[in-house]
Amino acid sequence: MNIMDFNMKKLAADAGTFLSRAVQFTEEKLGQAEKTELDAHLENLLSKAECTKQWTEKIMKQTEVLLQPNPNARIEEFFYEKLDRKAPSRMNNPELLGQYMIDAGNEFGPGTAYGNALIKCGETQKQIGTADRELIQTSAINFLTPLRNFIEGDYKTITKERKLLQNKRLDLDAAKTRLKKAKVAEARAAQLNTSQPEENNIMVNVSYVLNLLHVKWLKSEQEVRITQSEFDRQAEITRLLLEGISSTHAHHLRCLNDFVEAQMTYYAQCYKYMLDLQKQLGSFPSTFLSNNNQSSSAPVQSVSTPSVLASASASLPSVSNSVVTSGISELKSSSGSRKARVLYDYDAANSSELSLLADEVITVYSIPGMDSDWLMGERGNQKGKVPITYLELLN
Repeated sequence: MNIMDFNMKKLAADAGTFLSRAVQFTEEKLGQAEKTELDAHLENLLSKAECTKQWTEKIMKQTEVLLQPNPNARIEEFFYEKLDRKAPSRMNNPELLGQYMIDAGNEFGPGTAYGNALIKCGETQKQIGTADRELIQTSAINFLTPLRNFIEGDYKTITKERKLLQNKRLDLDAAKTRLKKAKVAEARAAQLNTSQPEENNIMVNVSYVLNLLHVKWLKSEQEVRITQSEFDRQAEITRLLLEGISSTHAHHLRCLNDFVEAQMTYYAQCYKYMLDLQKQLGSFPSTFLSNNNQSSSAPVQSVSTPSVLASASASLPSVSNSVVTSGISELKSSSGSRKARVLYDYDAANSSELSLLADEVITVYSIPGMDSDWLMGERGNQKGKVPITYLELLN
């Protein structure tokens, strides 16, 4: 029975507190009650935390899209993660493409040029698929997991303490409102006491009311002191948590460096695999290559690759484009010029190069010291370097 009475009293007290907060919040919104403002430093910390949370969520979600473009696969991985089970292993897109190429190459015959090329491309695609898996795994551990831990851990704690601070502020402002009303009531009672005629019964009643209001005033004043103390304590706890956002930024910066390093490794591996593939395809007979318009890939030198990839592949042997015909070799060894038809559009990377349009005819020649994959091209008054793989010499 005593326990039941205690629970009922606690329930009634909680309901009263909730109602008091709701009334205070409503009156503040209507402009009928004063509101205790947080200090500027705490407001800035709250704003910084909210900004960090919003951008962390956006970066995390977009990174997941980058690593796994298939939304169905992302949903499946999410459910397996929530169920604490490992998702079934499946081929990724490069691996699947590689397997198709290998199967097609075997079907056409590994001894044929096309079949052999398909098998080599398929093997390279599988290597890229393996590198893709490593990138996803490394990024998930070193980048996505720390971001998710912040959202689901640290920020949830901050949100909880922030809500508690809001409740303490409402309690404080409600107590201030009650104290203000008690003072006004006591002042009116005192004024009424001085204006009443000196009759015993009336004087007794007024004195009783005055004492009652004074006790209420003292109780309200004590309540304000208690709620102010609780509010200040909660504000300090919230402030200490929010100041940890700077440490979170420093931690996320280290995670970002790990993510960039993982991407660097991935792209460097892909670059190496494709260089090796290009070299292997370049060993095919020139008659086969000429039947396929020599090559559909732009020369490596014409692509402005990041310095990190360049450093990663510095130890690789430099390979010139394998489709250099005997006519171009003769042109390079002589001081004459030839007409050439442009095979593909080409946008100049800088002022030393010449932009090209497919099917136009330009004049080309070589100059001493020029890179083996380039020629000088002229079109009217315009001149500049052009990649040889975009050209077909005319007789």
